This record gives sequence, C-alpha cells and structure tokens, in this order.
Amino acid sequence: MPTAKVGDININYEVRGEGEALVLINGYGSNSRSWFLEIPTFSEEFQVITFDNRGTGQSDKPDIPYTMEMMACDLAGLLEAIGIDAAHVYGVSMGGMIAQEFALSYSQKVISLILGCTNCGGRHSTRPDEEVMTFLFDEERMKRLTPEEGARESLPFLFSQEFIDNNPEIVEQVIVQRVEYVTPLHGYTRQAQAIMGHNTYARLPQLQASTLIIAGTADRLVPVENSRIIASRIPNAELVILENMGHGYLVEAEEEANKAILDFLRRHRRSR
Repeated sequence: MPTAKVGDININYEVRGEGEALVLINGYGSNSRSWFLEIPTFSEEFQVITFDNRGTGQSDKPDIPYTMEMMACDLAGLLEAIGIDAAHVYGVSMGGMIAQEFALSYSQKVISLILGCTNCGGRHSTRPDEEVMTFLFDEERMKRLTPEEGARESLPFLFSQEFIDNNPEIVEQVIVQRVEYVTPLHGYTRQAQAIMGHNTYARLPQLQASTLIIAGTADRLVPVENSRIIASRIPNAELVILENMGHGYLVEAEEEANKAILDFLRRHRRSR
C-alpha cells in the first residue's frame, strides 16, 4: 500500500475503484482494514479511499498529543497529496468525530457527509456505562492482554451473541484484521486523548453538507441517543436507525447499512 507524507507523519492509504471520491475513516484503535466488507461494494460506483489514522495500522505513530482537529488536518493533507479536491466523507465512531471536524474546517472539500455510530462530545453527549469505559480506556487491562485476546474480548461489545455464534468465519476475519497491524498502547492513549477533547455540539448547526447519520439501537460503546442528538443539531440531516444492531453494524448489518448509504450517496452525487 502506498504512503503519503502529510505534515509530520507518513500516512498509509489505498485507493480502489473509479468515480466520485468516497473517503472512509475508521475508528478508535482500528486500521483501514476494518472496511473489508464495505470496500468491494462501494468501489463498484465510487473511488474509495481508505487510510490508517495516525497512531494505527501502517501510518506513523508519534507519541505526542492528538486532537480531532489534528486528525482532520491529516485527512485534508492526504486528499491534497493524492489530488482529490472534494469527497464524500464517511466516518464511524472516532472516525465520525474526525469527519465532523473535517466537514466543519474544510467544508469546500466535502460533497456529502455520513456519520456512523458517533457522538458530538462534551457534556451534551451520552456516555456509555462504566464497564464499557473500562473496556475502552483502561490501559492496565490493555497491557495484560495479547492482541488476539483483546480482539476476542471486544466481540461482545460489537456484535450480538447470536451473530457471533452463527458467523464464525466472518468473526475470524474481524479478529485477523484487528491483529494484523497491532496498535501500540501509546496509539490508543493518544487517540483516547483526542476523543476526550472532542466537542462539536455548538458548531454542528454550521455544517453545510448534506448529512446522513446511522447507528444501531443496541450500541453499547456509543449509545444511539448520540446519533439523535447530532441529527437534531445538523440542518436537514437524515437519520437511519438500525434496530437491534450494535457498534459493529458495519459487519452485522452490512447489507442493510450499505443499502441506506448507497441510496444516500447516489442522491448526493455532484454529477447527477
């Protein structure tokens, strides 16, 4: 996979397909391979750009303070480096936070915006329960586990038990893509720092791009109420709620979610 020099780091990225650009932004501690089910579908109609956020995958992992503004700037620099003037932007979880900052700071580069299972941060967001907070941010727990143990421990926080039991092959694919390029502890720490500092609530009404928000009702990591809050703040935003789906809807509700997203993208092409 190619790399681009962007500011102080090298960013690992991949481009597949042709058409209007669609950039996919992955979440906390995960790398661009988390889109392994979406890329084949979206690249049939769009030029799909995936990349590893700073701190993860094959991109550089400087041990310095991270912010959402910094990671939005990373994305702007990457698009400039590969000659993309504007793109549809789809971010999930922490990637949705980056997408919000990107759309607020670089509105001219956003054709449309999709925010998956994310929040606006600050006191207006709905926090998960303490078990989830420990799972996400307890460094001592992370130190005790091997990468595979950590990946397997994450499964019940992402998917229903029924899905885990009935789809062992897909579950193993999830495990493989999570451990192939291990995120170092400081990568998690620095991304967590950015998450804790994230707050777009007051600025969301400024968003100009057509926006779709999507989330599952069973999401334990980012409770669905966060998506309803975001939808209430963005002018004319569309909201899709996936019943009984958790944070891992990209996998568990792949067909339903991708159908909704493709419908939205087709309606908001620049070249309709």
